Amino acid sequence: MGLSAAAPLWGPPGLLLTIALHPALSVPPHRDYCVLGAGPAGLQMAYFLQRAGRDYAVFERAPAPGSFFTRYPRHRKLISINKRFTGKANAEFNLRHDWNSLLSHDPLLLFRHYSQAYFPDARDMVRYLGDFADRLGLHVLYNTTITYVTLDKDRQAWNGHYFILTDQTGQAYQCSVLLVATGLSVPNQVNFPGSEYVEGYESVSVDPEDFVGQNVLILGRGNSAFETAENILGVTNFIHMLSRSRVRLSWATHYVGDLRAINNGLLDTYQLKSLDGLLESDLTDLAIVKDHEGKFHVTLKFFLEENNANQSADSITLPQDNSDNFAMRVAYDRVIRCLGWNFDFSIFNKSLRLNSGNPFDMKYPLIRASYESKGSRGLFILGTASHSVDYRRSAGGFIHGFRYTARAVHRLLEHRHHGVAWPSTELPITQLTSSIVRRVNEASGLYQMFSVLADVVLLKENATAFEYLEEFPMLMLPQLETLTGRKARHGLFVVNMEYGKNFSGPDKDVFFHDRSVGHTEDAWQSNFLHPVIYYYRQLPTEQEVRFRPAHWPLPRPAAIHHIVEDFLTDWTAPVGHILPLRRFLENCLDTDLRSFYAESCFLFALTRQKLPPFCQQGYLRMQGLASTESLRQHGVESRLLRDYAAVGRHLEDSSQHSGDHGPVDALPDPGPPVQSLDNNKEEL
Repeated sequence: MGLSAAAPLWGPPGLLLTIALHPALSVPPHRDYCVLGAGPAGLQMAYFLQRAGRDYAVFERAPAPGSFFTRYPRHRKLISINKRFTGKANAEFNLRHDWNSLLSHDPLLLFRHYSQAYFPDARDMVRYLGDFADRLGLHVLYNTTITYVTLDKDRQAWNGHYFILTDQTGQAYQCSVLLVATGLSVPNQVNFPGSEYVEGYESVSVDPEDFVGQNVLILGRGNSAFETAENILGVTNFIHMLSRSRVRLSWATHYVGDLRAINNGLLDTYQLKSLDGLLESDLTDLAIVKDHEGKFHVTLKFFLEENNANQSADSITLPQDNSDNFAMRVAYDRVIRCLGWNFDFSIFNKSLRLNSGNPFDMKYPLIRASYESKGSRGLFILGTASHSVDYRRSAGGFIHGFRYTARAVHRLLEHRHHGVAWPSTELPITQLTSSIVRRVNEASGLYQMFSVLADVVLLKENATAFEYLEEFPMLMLPQLETLTGRKARHGLFVVNMEYGKNFSGPDKDVFFHDRSVGHTEDAWQSNFLHPVIYYYRQLPTEQEVRFRPAHWPLPRPAAIHHIVEDFLTDWTAPVGHILPLRRFLENCLDTDLRSFYAESCFLFALTRQKLPPFCQQGYLRMQGLASTESLRQHGVESRLLRDYAAVGRHLEDSSQHSGDHGPVDALPDPGPPVQSLDNNKEEL
């Protein structure tokens, strides 16, 4: 049937087009994966999706990536370090000290090529993110502002529903999985009387000349507050900083989001009594009033409640009226709010259940340790907004942390929706020690996401081999088999990086005498970041993880081993690091993990009931090391082998000396095959 014959069924020719374009009847464009935001986290996830060949799109409201960094930080200096030189050629190790690069296969897309500054300018980050998206050809829809997100129930969908996104033009998009990487973009504000007089960090002038000779009060005590103070410190009469909690210094808390040394000039001027100062008070108890000269006074909220709140400071009771040494009895010319940021919940329909309504949940969305929303399956939070998983505990709110959590989320999605198991390496058990040593000395994800992402070693039957999984979310350990497609039937090790349990906190003296632990027997008391290995006979349960001991990242294991902290963070010392680790692994596995030469395996087969795994898997399968003169000599020198050549020469000399050239009836006793060695160095 031709088109002309079909036309009467549809009526007028324009009707078909009208129906197709009607928003209620048309099917929105579909993507398997939708990523909101083309900042660092969004681009990082887009990279992983593209490498896997998945159907995805990134929605970005600005005309280019990294729009947050075009405006923030206001004074343009980043606090993420750009360490360009480490003395090492290992790319994975160097990422431990590169806090700005995203993960990719392109060596040119390392941030050190974009700035020489240790603390780079934010404009360099904008340029870097633009190149990252362009060079890798990532699928980003720019100038597309998603204004509303809701659910559409559908049993055929991957997660039982689709996510429907609507942009500023009314165009709808249908997504199977939604990955939200919009960061924290809503300024945190505290409601108190007089808050209308306060200038926000997001809009206050950054020109120091605007503050010459002024008295300034800053509300807040994070890096944005100190960054603002640092900018005007040299031109103001004084700066007072007010917050509900005491200052937290990052070198004391070991949390990179606390106050960094680059911004703490005001601490000097405060402690050295140069007029500037820090105060603690709950902002909700205070009020700000304006006098007839346009200056601002701090008072208590209940004073306003007793009087007419609309009166000026000239007629309202002030704290200094009752206490003439009240700390903030001076008048201020400017009051600046620097209280951080919150997640923007406004575009999400309540059916997605992203928050519960309590104050902390207004800062971050409600998510699991897998970074999936607690309220909507298939909705994942990436980047800074996912920091609730490790808030003040690790680096998940920063590029050098969330580049690894984004990779973990991608691996979870690959298994859930495409049947691709979590990447792993299977090796013979004799390589277990060296595999762990390599990872704790090189891996950047373990190092930066300490106590959040951990390596998992899954043992095979009879502990003859193992599978090594990298950077798995620790708190999801009970669901490991479901999330990864790997089996944990014969026990497992978890390799984590940890600080000492009593070494971090705003009230800790982290410079105390003898803070460093150097003896292997005291390794469990190590304070600085160091590797910790947990051994479980089976996967812990969800209840065990939930009710684990306080300050423990995991439930109590069957056995635990701390590798003693190292000043150089180089855990390769044969006696101090490797030998205790190998002994621990051997004790857990009830076996010997040393590798032996073929001759030694032959002697073991003749004299011992149980052979080391190396002999079982190598020599007896004709896969052992081929015997050479150099190997034999090395075995002799290391006292693992008897010098049979010397014995033969001795016999030959004896025979010639006695004149007896007949067969030898008895050989001298070759001695014990392998004696227990005298000290740790010889045991290696």
